[in-house]
Amino acid sequence: MKRFIRKILFIGLIIFLLMQLYQPARNSDYGQVLPIHISRVYPIPKNVQTILQTSCYDCHSNNTQYPWYSYIQPARTFMEGHIKEGKENLNFSQWGNYSKRKQENKLDRILKQIKANEMPLPSYTLIHKNAVLTAVQKEKLISWIEKVSDSLSKIN
Repeated sequence: MKRFIRKILFIGLIIFLLMQLYQPARNSDYGQVLPIHISRVYPIPKNVQTILQTSCYDCHSNNTQYPWYSYIQPARTFMEGHIKEGKENLNFSQWGNYSKRKQENKLDRILKQIKANEMPLPSYTLIHKNAVLTAVQKEKLISWIEKVSDSLSKIN
């Protein structure tokens, strides 16, 4: 029985090591901020920009700040799945490609999710404690989003 358990553990170790060879491409813009990035489309106060970078951009932009454990599989694959899904729903790096109507809808959804404490995701804030939005940060974000929404409404 001991031999069987050792064999299973050895095979498990080999599989784990082989999994480490698979490293998907990283979500990085290499410091390039395109003209369609939300920060180029709308003026963002520095304090709001900091909140977005800390709490949103890892999953909702083309520039993720990867932690040390992102080099270890299967954590990396799990992270990449979340990043891909986050960018499909909202990508601040591609903001200028959204129509004005879509921008309004995105801003409305962001407001609702912030107010309902749905974003950032609990699975993200569990490890990234600094991404948890305080009441003051929420108010700053909400205020800025409402200003941008008002300016969009006046255009349409």
